Amino acid sequence: MDSFGLQTRRLKGHKALITGATRGIGLAIAEEYARHGADLVLTASSMNALPDVSNILRRYGVGVSIFAANLESDEDIARLFSYAVSVEPELDILVNNAGIHVGKPFTEHSMEDFDRVMRINVSSVFRLSQLAVCHMVQLGRGKIVNISSVAGLKGSINSSAYNTSKHAVIGLTKCIALETAKNNITVNAVCPGIVETDIIRNIEKKVVGTGMSAEEFWTSVEAQNPMGRMLQPSEIANIAVFLASSESDGMTGQTIII
Repeated sequence: MDSFGLQTRRLKGHKALITGATRGIGLAIAEEYARHGADLVLTASSMNALPDVSNILRRYGVGVSIFAANLESDEDIARLFSYAVSVEPELDILVNNAGIHVGKPFTEHSMEDFDRVMRINVSSVFRLSQLAVCHMVQLGRGKIVNISSVAGLKGSINSSAYNTSKHAVIGLTKCIALETAKNNITVNAVCPGIVETDIIRNIEKKVVGTGMSAEEFWTSVEAQNPMGRMLQPSEIANIAVFLASSESDGMTGQTIII
């Protein structure tokens, strides 16, 4: 047992790149990976929170490197991955977590709205996974964990761009998994229900502005989860640890609903 009370460090010796790593689900995954011994490369859209997060996670005795990248930019994505493998040449885990939500009626979505959601939520996943697969094939192993959503399995009002993007992530996951299974690379998608993150808080602000009370909003949101409560980011992180560990070596192309 180590100084943090861990009986096992399930990811010791592994190296992970995590996008959207400074808050919400991404931060929770980063912390769980650090607790389990993985060295990390963390990215977010700006450097604002990255230094503080890295300092906190280094307490777990792991290496933490940081890089700010605009995931709408192919050039930034290429620079990010090049940096990641320069500091962690045996990078064998990619967590595609970064994402945005635009909540508008379908007829009010501009093509700019739609394109931005698709670039961050889908195109960055496509390109980073492409770069990671080429690298992981050379390593002879790898794990890709894509954070989708239950929105990728159904329709929702005022979320056409977001839901479309999350459907796309699930389809992409299944396709990459089929092409990489023979290379000892697994690719799986996690589909959380409603999680207490900045996205849901931003939706609350918009809804409250239409006349609904905050209490009514949270009651309606919590009723959508069978357990009658919000999911916590740590609950998603626990599954992400499993998918990055050797315990999930026989799973690929799967969509896991939480």
